Amino acid sequence: MRVEILGCSGGIGGNGMRTTSLLIDDDILIDAGTGVGDLPLARLARIDHVFITHAHLDHIACLPLMIDSVGDMRSTPLTMHASAATLEIIRKHIFNWHIWPDFSLIPNAEQPFLRYATVELGQAVQLGQRSITPLPAAHTVPAIGYQIRNHASGASLAFSGDTCLCPPLWEAVNRIEQLRYLIIEAAFADRDRELALLSKHLCPSLLLEELQHLQGRPEVLITHAKPGQLQEIAEQIAAGSGPHQPRMLATGTVLEF
Repeated sequence: MRVEILGCSGGIGGNGMRTTSLLIDDDILIDAGTGVGDLPLARLARIDHVFITHAHLDHIACLPLMIDSVGDMRSTPLTMHASAATLEIIRKHIFNWHIWPDFSLIPNAEQPFLRYATVELGQAVQLGQRSITPLPAAHTVPAIGYQIRNHASGASLAFSGDTCLCPPLWEAVNRIEQLRYLIIEAAFADRDRELALLSKHLCPSLLLEELQHLQGRPEVLITHAKPGQLQEIAEQIAAGSGPHQPRMLATGTVLEF
């Protein structure tokens, strides 16, 4: 299984700053931030499934544009997977004919460009030799993370999505066998610790406290840093890294497991 990091920044601003999106093989997206826009049209058309962690714009920005760009190039609908609460937010506030057309009805309800699929915590979605399982998260809107498992090798990657302090996340992560990678956020530097708590994100000190709950030894990769605080966040994590020695994730990274 191949996971390409299309975007892992908490914002934009050139120099590879693209917001959250992970491409699994060539047909599955986890989130659809601005990094999706770098894919050529032919690769966009091959994406069959998009799994959304939550409805914030940096995680869905390219979803409406992607559907509009390649819907008529595909013979089957793109399937958007998300929790029932997140699907409701996106349907009400994005695909509502005011912000963007409702592609679940275009060109018609029988053969639409987009279809919705509800996911539930702990319930795996099986796609060939791969499965995507929602994980708990704690954010300002309904949010989840995902476990991505390669059944051929037995190995997994866990992605927190946007989260703050979340004991159920660690309970779920610690049950994953052969966890190869953990991608987890640190959005703010420690000088903004109170803002991180208010907006339900992590900063380096909070992240390092949370990592004490991690029982295994996966490679820990840090995502979602604010562009203007990236270096500060990286330095603070390195200074207090502890046994897990997390490192910053970069757009263009390819993970195989």
